[in-house]
Amino acid sequence: MAKTPGILPTPAATHAISLYGTPKYGPDFRHFDYVNPQAPMGGTLNAPALGSYEKFNPFILKGLAADGLGYLVFETLAVPALDEPDTLYGLLAKAIIPAPDGLSVTFQLNPAARFSNGDPVTAQDVKYSFEQITSKQAGPIYRQVWADVKQIVVIDALTLRADFKRKNHELKMTICQIPVFSAKWGQSAERGETAKLARKPFDKIITDLPIASGPYLIESYDLGKTVTYRRNPNYWGNQHPTRVGMFNFERIRYRYYKDTLTRMEALKAGEIDLIQENSSKNWARSHQGPKWRSGELIKTEFAHSNSAGWQGFVMNQRRPLFQDIRVRQALWLAMDFEWMNRQLFFNLYRRSPSYFTNTELAAQGLPSTEEIALLRPLQQQFPAEFAAQILNSPVPVPPTTLAPNSLRDNLRLAKQLLAEAGWRYSNGALRNAEGMPFKFEMMLADRMQERASAPYARNLEKLGITMSYRVIDAALYQRRQENYDFDMTWDAMAGSQSPGSELITNFGSGSALQPGSSNLIGVQSKLVDALIEHVLQSKNRTQLITACRALDRVLRHGYYIVPHFYSNVHRVSFRQSLAQPAALPRYYRIEEWSVLTWWHKQSTATP
Repeated sequence: MAKTPGILPTPAATHAISLYGTPKYGPDFRHFDYVNPQAPMGGTLNAPALGSYEKFNPFILKGLAADGLGYLVFETLAVPALDEPDTLYGLLAKAIIPAPDGLSVTFQLNPAARFSNGDPVTAQDVKYSFEQITSKQAGPIYRQVWADVKQIVVIDALTLRADFKRKNHELKMTICQIPVFSAKWGQSAERGETAKLARKPFDKIITDLPIASGPYLIESYDLGKTVTYRRNPNYWGNQHPTRVGMFNFERIRYRYYKDTLTRMEALKAGEIDLIQENSSKNWARSHQGPKWRSGELIKTEFAHSNSAGWQGFVMNQRRPLFQDIRVRQALWLAMDFEWMNRQLFFNLYRRSPSYFTNTELAAQGLPSTEEIALLRPLQQQFPAEFAAQILNSPVPVPPTTLAPNSLRDNLRLAKQLLAEAGWRYSNGALRNAEGMPFKFEMMLADRMQERASAPYARNLEKLGITMSYRVIDAALYQRRQENYDFDMTWDAMAGSQSPGSELITNFGSGSALQPGSSNLIGVQSKLVDALIEHVLQSKNRTQLITACRALDRVLRHGYYIVPHFYSNVHRVSFRQSLAQPAALPRYYRIEEWSVLTWWHKQSTATP
């Protein structure tokens, strides 16, 4: 049929939405491949958490939220599958209808969806949730993620439309992930002759129990110590294909521990049922003993295809000390990964070379023809930010001390760079022209981080640099991070097979001075901003790969972090009473996967 000029085709409703290609699961799918639809239900999963918590509202900036809220209590319009990238399947939304012009998406809500108080989930609730989450009363990260959403328009009780300020192919995905809650959350009845409902300001909803549509309710809690979720007996989504075979535990209890050592003792004592181990030392030395030998505890590795993102020592660009790129490169050269991996990590890790580690998005060698075509115009647009080596040199790879290289050679080069930046050794320390010594503090969240910080400090000491390091409690650590009150710290960003708007919060100039953003580095670069925009505007997978590789190349030429290491397996010890589906997902976190899809073997399920 011929199209009428100027008239857009009528959009089709779909059960799923994808950035690129066709969704793996068709409209009549019954469940995801990585679940067991026959899994028995019941029992209690005792899961560990570190630190403390102060609130049940994860969307406001102040305080630490209880673990599990995001996937046990709150639901979104659509949810991802863990075995394919770039695709979301309708949950609260029965149908998703992207506009042909790319400037809006319409949602038809599932009429069966209900909040925990029994009320239906309506378009007005979605609008209310969006407006609260993107208000100044919520954390700034949400305003950044949905900055290009102009408005939510309620069409009828079960239909709404999200209008966009501009075309951005990723917006149709991010808008699907609005957490939805009832407008009655935070309401209370005032007493008096003229009783009426009073609604708290959103940032004052702290310990009010959420009214949301998820499969679990908060049953009990001891603030900061434990929180227990009970499966909602009236959960609306039991037969929904994105929920079949999932949420098999009757109760999920999170127990909080101050550090990883007490958490390990809790596993041995039977207080908790599993631990994902991120410490190679603990994995090699602590995950053993009578409970493992008897088979009560099982130690294993689960393979994954996750993007490793990035992890490293972050140099705070807001500090004058780190604003010279030669200084940053010198600090980059001072880490001896091979020694750490051999002496501290039992050779269990690999070096992280990229901001998109373990994906095809990582830059390699010299820029490709496609990258050059993308970067050339930006070189003309931002000449002051565009170093010649970006186009003319291979992308920087972390230094190595494997023969014929050595730490001595790396430190010699670091010393030369520091001298070029105006730092000279004098009176027992590296000093600048004003005689001020080169010293700074590494802020740590956990004692396990001291293991890699200490040898790094010793290497810096050989250059005349004093790096002190100390562990601070979780609440203070979060406050200092939110206010960028640190010199250097550990940071890690979960990766994605299809990065998008999170790049704005991680590296965008607009987030660098916004308290609470993820841009701990403090990157403020118009060149980086432009490349992020190219990522967001990619129309196909090829364009996405090119834009991400170019962005990775520019960031790595900035030497903003001292890159760490990664693993392509999850290391877990768990109680033998727990079972998992036979098929592993491809992209998953153990904490989420265990809660979503594991179960207690029927013969050992506990009340």
